[in-house]
Amino acid sequence: MSFSVTRNCGQCGTPNRIPAKHLSDTGRCGNCKSPLLPSDVPITADPEAFAAITREAKVPILVDFWAPWCGPCRAIAPEVAALAGEVAGSAIVLKVNTEEHPGLGQQFGVQAIPNFVVIRDGKVVFQQAGGASRREMRGWLQQTNARSA
Repeated sequence: MSFSVTRNCGQCGTPNRIPAKHLSDTGRCGNCKSPLLPSDVPITADPEAFAAITREAKVPILVDFWAPWCGPCRAIAPEVAALAGEVAGSAIVLKVNTEEHPGLGQQFGVQAIPNFVVIRDGKVVFQQAGGASRREMRGWLQQTNARSA
């Protein structure tokens, strides 16, 4: 069975499983057939979710490596969340808690947080440690989309 994210329908509240490869697509609720819009919030990723989404996504992925004790990480979290809403359908935003999943941080050489990685077609195309504005993060994703067009 492949990995999926569960999202509740905005109309009827029914939980719907969205396969990783369809997180950037508009689908339909299995119950009421209302549209299910692309993922517009950061997705909390464990190693299983991370592997599936980075392998199957059809759009670039911005990964925010963070930890609950990190003040700058908490300060930038609202910008990351707002960006997820802005780029829904053209990118996916993942959040990886480095305290809970240190192996993912090590895999990407994360030594300081916040740390942002942009992944396209399973490959790292950009990485930056430290804070960034929503505008900068959006720019990283737009450059990645332009390169792959």
